[in-house]
Amino acid sequence: MTTRIIIARHGNTFTKDQTPTRVGGRTDLPLVEEERGTLVGKYLKDVGLLPDKIWAAPLKRTMKTAELAVAAMGINLPVEEDNSFREIDYGPDENKTEDEVIARIGKEAIDKWNAEAIVPDGWKVDVEGTINTWIDLGKKVFAEYKDKNVLVVSSNGVIRFAPYLTGDFAKFASEHDIKVGTGCVCIFEKENENTPWKCIEWNLKPKKYFENK
Repeated sequence: MTTRIIIARHGNTFTKDQTPTRVGGRTDLPLVEEERGTLVGKYLKDVGLLPDKIWAAPLKRTMKTAELAVAAMGINLPVEEDNSFREIDYGPDENKTEDEVIARIGKEAIDKWNAEAIVPDGWKVDVEGTINTWIDLGKKVFAEYKDKNVLVVSSNGVIRFAPYLTGDFAKFASEHDIKVGTGCVCIFEKENENTPWKCIEWNLKPKKYFENK
C-alpha cells in the first residue's frame, strides 16, 4: 500500500489584462477564475487519487481552490484551515510588480530564489520553520493517514520547500524547476517507514493532462 501527499497551488488571482504583483501571506486576494481549482479536483478523481484529508492555507485563494476541487471530486469532505501552509511574507516587495522587485534586489536574487529557494534580502521567511512544516507533515501523514491520500492547498513560496520531504532538496532542485504554477499539482509517495518520500509528479498541469488524454 502507498501513502500520498498531494500538493496543489491555488488558482489565478490576476486576470490576463492585469499586471501581477508578488502576493504574499499578508495579502488576501480572491480567485479571478474557478477553472484551475475545478481541474485539480477533476484530475484527482480521474486518476483515482481522492483525498481522505484536506488542509489548506487560511486565505481566500487557497480555501476557494480547495473547495472547488472538492466539488469537482464529488466528495463530502471538509477543508481544514492550517496556517502552517500560509504563503510567505515578501516584506518590502509585497504587492510590488516583478520589475519593481528586480529593481530593488536584482535579477540574480530572484534567480536564486527560483532555482534554490534562497530567500532574498528583506523577505520575512522562516526557512527552517517552513522546511520543518513539510517534514513534520510527512511524519504526521505517515503516522495518522498511512495508506491514504492527503491533499494540501498552498502557495508558490511555501510549496517550493516541499521537496525537502525527499531528504535531498539540492538534488531535487538541480533536476526540477521548483517554482510551481497556479493550479498545478505535485504528488509525493511513501511505501514504508524506512524509505523517504518520493516525488512522482511535480508541477503537473491538470489542463494539459486532459488535453493530452
